[in-house]
Amino acid sequence: MQIQTDTYKNARVLVIGDVMLDRYIWGAVERISPEAPVPVVKTGETSEILGGAGNVAANLAGLGCQVTLVGLLGDDETGRRITWLAEDMGITTRLTSSQERPTTTKTRIMAQKQQLFRLDSEVAVPLSETDETSIVTTCETAMTEVDALILSDYGKGIMQTDGLCHRLIRMASDKGIPVFVDPKGSDWDRYHGASCITPNTSELELVLGIRLDKGEASTAALVEETRTTYGLSHLLLTRGADGMCLKAGSDEPLFIPTEAREVFDVSGAGDTVIATLAASVAAGFPFDESARLANTAAGIVVGKLGTRPVTIAELKQSQSDKKKPDFIKICDRPTAAHKVALWQENGDTVVFTNGCFDLLHHGHVDILHKAKNLGDRLVVGLNSDASVRRLKGARRPIVKEEDRGAILSALSSVDLVVIFDEDTPIELIRAVRPDILVKGADYKPHEVVGKEVVESYGGRVELVPLMDGHSTTGIEQRILNNE
Repeated sequence: MQIQTDTYKNARVLVIGDVMLDRYIWGAVERISPEAPVPVVKTGETSEILGGAGNVAANLAGLGCQVTLVGLLGDDETGRRITWLAEDMGITTRLTSSQERPTTTKTRIMAQKQQLFRLDSEVAVPLSETDETSIVTTCETAMTEVDALILSDYGKGIMQTDGLCHRLIRMASDKGIPVFVDPKGSDWDRYHGASCITPNTSELELVLGIRLDKGEASTAALVEETRTTYGLSHLLLTRGADGMCLKAGSDEPLFIPTEAREVFDVSGAGDTVIATLAASVAAGFPFDESARLANTAAGIVVGKLGTRPVTIAELKQSQSDKKKPDFIKICDRPTAAHKVALWQENGDTVVFTNGCFDLLHHGHVDILHKAKNLGDRLVVGLNSDASVRRLKGARRPIVKEEDRGAILSALSSVDLVVIFDEDTPIELIRAVRPDILVKGADYKPHEVVGKEVVESYGGRVELVPLMDGHSTTGIEQRILNNE
């Protein structure tokens, strides 16, 4: 089934679990401390996002679901920050404030495209009787109008009480609501009777007490054994680079290959999997198709640095990309802006150039190669057919825009092609915000469209030398003269 922007708008999902704040301090390492053999981090921007069960809810909100989040916060500023972040994303919050524990916070120090270390502020103990009663009462009300329930266990106390898990699963089952569990620890008895558990390989190994090999037959047997032991309808095992394995009753196991193309950070991938799986089932998708969509979503988020939820636009775009030949790199302006932002967050220098590229020739290939060598990624703005006609006359372009885009996509130096319909690429440049803007040396700096825009946020313009004797106009003229 093809994903649309409104596919999940009627899916109502309740998330219960360990809610926390993920704080990222971004910086750079330039030297080692003279006081100890540790890096000195020159800190820059600080960002805060929903973590734990909050990230599950953020993924659901990104897909367009109607989301309710139930959890426990401390009576502190961090807890109030979480409430504000959730409600700003359109998530309905039913968060209990506890006097007995602080809000769980994970602070990650990030530099050179990686996490250097993490600071955790938490009290991971089971719920008090008062807090448990408050959460059960909240859930009884919230569960009256939902299509799926997610139990997000991060081992911070909420889901560690067997009685609470059993009550929630029984309450949902009585109402015909499927229950999805992201597990923690080696004791899964508290999840008995859930609709589906979504462990990763290490989590399943912990429960079984053995190491899994990569063989499909042995993996399927162990997944089925675990599913039966805990009375589950389904078990979806996430296997990292080996994809997923879904087992349901007497059905044959379904092995789904991974779709990740670039892996920057696996943080939060499990949250994305269970959110997309539950949302898809709630939206009426069969379980096998829901698992495939969850696999696609996981492939998207591991390409991001830091914990980041998936969005419906990304999922829709990924489905569209599957229909293209692998070498096609054409995308629309919003998608390009998103991709460029991710590249830049991951430390890549993004170069931009533009042109009509009608009858691609050696001179074009040379300038694109030189442009790519100035950075890590090259984005090419391509004039549409209508734009070329306005600029070059009624006889142009000779080659249609989709064909010009496909030819550019085939070049190893090109990472992305964006077709624009305006006479100049100024709006495209404003959207993608490249680090370097490249034109041929036949331009003077003040003639380069977008120069002021790029320089306004710290980027720069580079003029690269052209090859003599190569131009589309010259080739066209020789063809018309039968030369």
